[in-house]
Amino acid sequence: MAKIIDRLLLFIFSLFIIVAASVMLIATFNAIPMETTKKFVEQVYTEYPTAAAVIATLVVVILISIRLFVIAVRPAQANAASIDQRTDYGDIRISLDTVENLALKSANRTRGVRDLRARVRVSNSGIEIELRTVVDGETPIPEMTEEIQQAVKQYVEEITGIPVAIVSVYVANIVQSSPTFKSRVE
Repeated sequence: MAKIIDRLLLFIFSLFIIVAASVMLIATFNAIPMETTKKFVEQVYTEYPTAAAVIATLVVVILISIRLFVIAVRPAQANAASIDQRTDYGDIRISLDTVENLALKSANRTRGVRDLRARVRVSNSGIEIELRTVVDGETPIPEMTEEIQQAVKQYVEEITGIPVAIVSVYVANIVQSSPTFKSRVE
């Protein structure tokens, strides 16, 4: 969510800079009469609504500038999401992508599974694995999903040493086989 807000702020800031630079460029070519510019500056100094609008706009631009400056200066977050463990010999970090690939590898061994996707989250009780699959439609779904859950839980726990709290399986669809027509030769 923060990235979306930052991109929106960057868009607004860029738009403001484009408009301000365009107005300044047009003014340098004397396309804006000097009298119009003097009237506007006079309104900023003398009329409260105009001054308030200019002040509010500039405060927003300054706040956006500060936010973008902080984003540019802070150190990059090079760390991918991972699960950290401490052993007697040191630290172990296992990326969530690794756990996701282990779950996919294990689930793909199940008969009847065709298309498979995984998502891994970490909770207080362990790893939560969500699998989305398309099945062949010939294998009983309750038996197949239970087999997937057991296989994934056992395999991931065995390989990573991290407890798996939940393995959820969502069967999205069955494979649609296209009918084959034999050509008839006479």
